[in-house]
Amino acid sequence: MKKAFFPVLSLIFLIAACGTSKSQLKSQPKVLVFSKTAGFRHESIPDGIKAIRALGDSNRFGVEATEDAAMFHPDTLKRFAAIIFLSPTGDVLNEGQQNALQQYIRNGGGYAGIHAATDCEYEWSWYGQMAGAYFNSHPHQQKAKIVVTDRKHISTAHLPEIWERKDEWYDYKTFNPSVKILMKLDESSYKGGRMGKEHPIAWYHEFEGGRVWYTGLGHTKESYTEPAFLKHILGGIQYAMGK
Repeated sequence: MKKAFFPVLSLIFLIAACGTSKSQLKSQPKVLVFSKTAGFRHESIPDGIKAIRALGDSNRFGVEATEDAAMFHPDTLKRFAAIIFLSPTGDVLNEGQQNALQQYIRNGGGYAGIHAATDCEYEWSWYGQMAGAYFNSHPHQQKAKIVVTDRKHISTAHLPEIWERKDEWYDYKTFNPSVKILMKLDESSYKGGRMGKEHPIAWYHEFEGGRVWYTGLGHTKESYTEPAFLKHILGGIQYAMGK
């Protein structure tokens, strides 16, 4: 009788452990990385996806990457704690898919935009207001000084007041003045900026019930191996995911 007891007890513990593991996996939040392009395609997109997957592995959230706009359906989007637009360009969503994203945000969903996330959906003004702006132009890639204006936000708390790095520096149009600025560019530190003294490059805001974060950084492949930048986008993703 005693010999039979211990194998049975071991089996019970094994089943319980497996059940806990599955429960933890089910409760783990998940993000959707969307990188469809109908215009210019950034060669850094695969690097960005790889980096976000690694951030997910290290910070207990799942990552699903797609270029299939059919994923933008209410029943599909509700599975995700946040949607990350990783440098999509051009007209990437049809009307039904646009409605699904709008409903997702209004239901309390989160959005994180990286670099060319402002270079898409120009004919859909709601998207521009939600994302915060539309891309207008950029000079050649070069080093510039970033002034970190908010060092309390989760995406910028680790950064110095002045952060110097190389990237492709966007100018914006149709800017939403209600967003909260995280970082600005010092146009005196590089050539070709067109926005003047107030040149935002990263921001966030609550919008129609959802949480929205955007950074203009992330054009280069090298960005996605840069610890400070990775911590910056991790903070943005975590803000978009909420509690």
